[in-house]
Amino acid sequence: MRLRAVVRLGLCLGLAMVAALSLAGCASSPAANGGAATPHPATAPPEGMPAGAVSGGATDTHEALFDIRFSMTLPGSPKFNFRDRDLSFYFRPTPEVLNMQVENLQNRPVWIDWDRSVFRDVVGRTYKVAHSTTQWKERYSVQAQTQIAGLQPYSDYMLPMDYLLDPAGRDEQLHRPLVPVDASAPQYSGLDFGVDLVFMIENQPRNYSFRFRVASVIPRTH
Repeated sequence: MRLRAVVRLGLCLGLAMVAALSLAGCASSPAANGGAATPHPATAPPEGMPAGAVSGGATDTHEALFDIRFSMTLPGSPKFNFRDRDLSFYFRPTPEVLNMQVENLQNRPVWIDWDRSVFRDVVGRTYKVAHSTTQWKERYSVQAQTQIAGLQPYSDYMLPMDYLLDPAGRDEQLHRPLVPVDASAPQYSGLDFGVDLVFMIENQPRNYSFRFRVASVIPRTH
Protein backbone atom coordinates (compact mmCIF):
# COMPACT_ATOMS: atom_id res chain seq x y z
CA MET A 1 0.00 0.00 0.00
CA ARG A 2 2.80 2.36 0.86
CA LEU A 3 4.45 1.61 -2.55
CA ARG A 4 1.25 2.48 -4.38
CA ALA A 5 0.95 5.75 -2.46
CA VAL A 6 4.52 6.68 -3.37
CA VAL A 7 3.89 5.92 -7.06
CA ARG A 8 0.70 8.00 -7.05
CA LEU A 9 2.51 10.88 -5.36
CA GLY A 10 5.30 10.74 -7.96
CA LEU A 11 2.83 10.80 -10.84
CA CYS A 12 1.00 13.78 -9.36
CA LEU A 13 4.24 15.70 -8.92
CA GLY A 14 5.29 14.90 -12.50
CA LEU A 15 1.98 16.13 -13.95
CA ALA A 16 2.18 19.28 -11.85
CA MET A 17 5.66 20.02 -13.19
CA VAL A 18 4.53 19.51 -16.82
CA ALA A 19 1.56 21.84 -16.27
CA ALA A 20 3.79 24.48 -14.67
CA LEU A 21 6.26 24.35 -17.58
CA SER A 22 3.42 24.65 -20.09
CA LEU A 23 2.03 27.69 -18.33
CA ALA A 24 5.47 29.27 -18.16
CA GLY A 25 5.90 28.73 -21.90
CA CYS A 26 2.57 30.41 -22.64
CA ALA A 27 3.37 33.31 -20.36
CA SER A 28 6.66 33.95 -22.20
CA SER A 29 4.89 34.30 -25.58
CA PRO A 30 4.61 38.01 -26.63
CA ALA A 31 1.22 37.35 -28.19
CA ALA A 32 -0.08 35.84 -24.95
CA ASN A 33 0.94 38.99 -23.08
CA GLY A 34 -0.77 41.21 -25.61
CA GLY A 35 2.55 42.30 -27.13
CA ALA A 36 3.64 42.14 -30.75
CA ALA A 37 4.23 38.62 -31.95
CA THR A 38 7.58 37.72 -33.49
CA PRO A 39 7.38 38.20 -37.31
CA HIS A 40 6.82 34.96 -39.17
CA PRO A 41 9.94 33.90 -41.11
CA ALA A 42 7.91 33.92 -44.34
CA THR A 43 7.62 37.71 -44.14
CA ALA A 44 11.38 38.17 -43.97
CA PRO A 45 13.62 38.25 -47.08
CA PRO A 46 14.46 34.76 -48.35
CA GLU A 47 17.54 33.31 -46.69
CA GLY A 48 20.68 34.08 -48.67
CA MET A 49 19.05 36.86 -50.70
CA PRO A 50 21.68 39.54 -51.43
CA ALA A 51 21.13 42.91 -49.76
CA GLY A 52 19.13 45.22 -51.98
CA ALA A 53 17.98 42.44 -54.32
CA VAL A 54 14.44 42.59 -55.68
CA SER A 55 12.14 39.90 -56.99
CA GLY A 56 10.65 40.27 -60.46
CA GLY A 57 9.05 43.61 -61.30
CA ALA A 58 7.19 44.07 -58.03
CA THR A 59 7.63 47.42 -56.31
CA ASP A 60 7.97 47.15 -52.53
CA THR A 61 9.74 50.26 -51.26
CA HIS A 62 8.43 50.46 -47.68
CA GLU A 63 12.04 50.38 -46.44
CA ALA A 64 13.37 52.79 -49.09
CA LEU A 65 15.30 55.77 -47.80
CA PHE A 66 14.58 57.84 -50.92
CA ASP A 67 11.86 58.48 -53.48
CA ILE A 68 13.24 58.38 -57.02
CA ARG A 69 11.65 60.42 -59.80
CA PHE A 70 12.39 60.03 -63.49
CA SER A 71 12.08 61.93 -66.74
CA MET A 72 12.07 60.72 -70.34
CA THR A 73 14.77 62.42 -72.40
CA LEU A 74 14.78 60.50 -75.71
CA PRO A 75 12.43 61.15 -77.24
CA GLY A 76 11.53 63.92 -74.83
CA SER A 77 8.07 63.29 -73.43
CA PRO A 78 6.55 64.45 -70.13
CA LYS A 79 4.03 61.61 -70.42
CA PHE A 80 6.63 58.89 -71.07
CA ASN A 81 5.14 57.92 -74.41
CA PHE A 82 6.02 57.69 -78.09
CA ARG A 83 4.05 56.77 -81.19
CA ASP A 84 4.66 56.24 -84.89
CA ARG A 85 2.52 54.63 -87.57
CA ASP A 86 3.33 51.11 -86.39
CA LEU A 87 3.74 51.14 -82.62
CA SER A 88 2.60 53.10 -79.58
CA PHE A 89 4.83 53.02 -76.47
CA TYR A 90 4.24 53.96 -72.85
CA PHE A 91 6.94 53.61 -70.17
CA ARG A 92 6.95 53.69 -66.39
CA PRO A 93 10.45 53.64 -64.88
CA THR A 94 10.82 52.52 -61.28
CA PRO A 95 13.96 52.04 -59.19
CA GLU A 96 13.63 48.29 -59.79
CA VAL A 97 12.77 47.91 -63.49
CA LEU A 98 11.71 49.74 -66.64
CA ASN A 99 8.04 48.96 -67.29
CA MET A 100 6.80 49.13 -70.87
CA GLN A 101 3.49 48.84 -72.65
CA VAL A 102 3.56 48.73 -76.44
CA GLU A 103 0.60 48.51 -78.78
CA ASN A 104 0.73 47.18 -82.33
CA LEU A 105 -1.19 49.74 -84.38
CA GLN A 106 -1.34 47.69 -87.57
CA ASN A 107 -3.28 44.54 -88.40
CA ARG A 108 -0.23 42.28 -88.74
CA PRO A 109 2.12 40.77 -86.15
CA VAL A 110 5.42 42.28 -85.05
CA TRP A 111 8.15 40.73 -82.89
CA ILE A 112 10.46 42.05 -80.18
CA ASP A 113 13.97 40.73 -80.88
CA TRP A 114 15.35 40.56 -77.34
CA ASP A 115 18.72 39.15 -78.36
CA ARG A 116 19.49 42.15 -80.57
CA SER A 117 18.18 44.69 -78.08
CA VAL A 118 20.46 46.51 -75.63
CA PHE A 119 20.01 47.94 -72.13
CA ARG A 120 22.25 50.85 -71.08
CA ASP A 121 22.52 51.23 -67.32
CA VAL A 122 23.04 54.38 -65.24
CA VAL A 123 26.83 54.18 -65.46
CA GLY A 124 26.90 53.72 -69.24
CA ARG A 125 27.50 49.99 -69.47
CA THR A 126 25.60 48.01 -72.11
CA TYR A 127 24.03 44.60 -71.67
CA LYS A 128 21.56 42.30 -73.30
CA VAL A 129 17.97 42.94 -72.23
CA ALA A 130 16.30 40.67 -69.69
CA HIS A 131 12.52 40.81 -69.27
CA SER A 132 9.83 39.22 -67.11
CA THR A 133 10.34 35.63 -68.27
CA THR A 134 14.16 35.65 -68.34
CA GLN A 135 15.69 33.34 -65.74
CA TRP A 136 19.19 33.30 -64.26
CA LYS A 137 19.96 29.92 -65.85
CA GLU A 138 19.00 31.29 -69.29
CA ARG A 139 21.23 34.37 -69.25
CA TYR A 140 23.64 32.89 -71.84
CA SER A 141 20.91 31.32 -73.97
CA VAL A 142 19.17 32.70 -77.03
CA GLN A 143 15.94 34.39 -75.99
CA ALA A 144 12.83 33.68 -77.99
CA GLN A 145 11.30 36.66 -79.75
CA THR A 146 8.00 37.97 -78.39
CA GLN A 147 5.16 38.28 -80.88
CA ILE A 148 2.65 41.10 -80.60
CA ALA A 149 -0.44 40.28 -82.63
CA GLY A 150 -2.03 42.83 -84.90
CA LEU A 151 -3.91 45.63 -83.11
CA GLN A 152 -2.98 44.18 -79.71
CA PRO A 153 -1.14 45.61 -76.65
CA TYR A 154 1.72 43.95 -74.83
CA SER A 155 3.09 44.75 -71.36
CA ASP A 156 6.43 43.75 -69.87
CA TYR A 157 9.33 45.04 -67.81
CA MET A 158 13.04 45.17 -68.63
CA LEU A 159 16.42 45.25 -66.91
CA PRO A 160 20.05 44.55 -67.81
CA MET A 161 20.78 40.86 -68.26
CA ASP A 162 23.83 40.99 -65.98
CA TYR A 163 21.70 42.38 -63.13
CA LEU A 164 20.11 38.94 -62.71
CA LEU A 165 21.12 37.16 -59.49
CA ASP A 166 21.31 33.48 -58.66
CA PRO A 167 18.01 32.56 -56.93
CA ALA A 168 19.71 29.60 -55.21
CA GLY A 169 17.11 27.09 -56.28
CA ARG A 170 14.07 29.29 -55.68
CA ASP A 171 11.51 29.63 -58.44
CA GLU A 172 11.72 33.40 -58.83
CA GLN A 173 13.60 36.06 -60.75
CA LEU A 174 16.03 37.89 -58.49
CA HIS A 175 17.99 40.92 -59.67
CA ARG A 176 19.68 44.13 -58.67
CA PRO A 177 17.58 47.30 -58.94
CA LEU A 178 18.20 49.82 -61.70
CA VAL A 179 18.71 52.53 -59.06
CA PRO A 180 19.34 51.66 -55.39
CA VAL A 181 17.06 53.31 -52.84
CA ASP A 182 19.54 52.98 -49.98
CA ALA A 183 22.08 55.53 -48.72
CA SER A 184 23.92 55.44 -52.08
CA ALA A 185 20.89 56.74 -54.03
CA PRO A 186 21.87 60.47 -54.20
CA GLN A 187 24.96 59.71 -56.31
CA TYR A 188 22.68 58.48 -59.12
CA SER A 189 20.81 61.77 -59.47
CA GLY A 190 21.11 63.17 -63.00
CA LEU A 191 22.33 59.91 -64.55
CA ASP A 192 20.74 58.41 -67.65
CA PHE A 193 19.76 54.88 -68.65
CA GLY A 194 17.67 53.36 -71.40
CA VAL A 195 17.03 50.71 -74.01
CA ASP A 196 17.65 50.23 -77.71
CA LEU A 197 14.86 47.86 -78.69
CA VAL A 198 14.84 45.97 -81.96
CA PHE A 199 11.46 45.12 -83.46
CA MET A 200 10.92 42.93 -86.48
CA ILE A 201 8.30 44.67 -88.62
CA GLU A 202 7.39 43.15 -91.98
CA ASN A 203 10.54 41.01 -91.73
CA GLN A 204 12.77 44.05 -91.31
CA PRO A 205 14.59 45.05 -88.09
CA ARG A 206 13.71 48.48 -86.75
CA ASN A 207 15.50 50.12 -83.83
CA TYR A 208 13.66 52.15 -81.18
CA SER A 209 15.87 54.03 -78.72
CA PHE A 210 14.57 55.40 -75.42
CA ARG A 211 16.45 57.22 -72.66
CA PHE A 212 15.46 58.13 -69.12
CA ARG A 213 17.04 60.28 -66.42
CA VAL A 214 17.09 60.03 -62.64
CA ALA A 215 15.50 63.45 -62.30
CA SER A 216 15.52 63.70 -58.50
CA VAL A 217 16.35 61.73 -55.39
CA ILE A 218 14.23 62.90 -52.46
CA PRO A 219 14.85 61.73 -48.87
CA ARG A 220 11.83 60.12 -47.26
CA THR A 221 10.48 61.37 -43.97
CA HIS A 222 9.37 58.31 -42.01
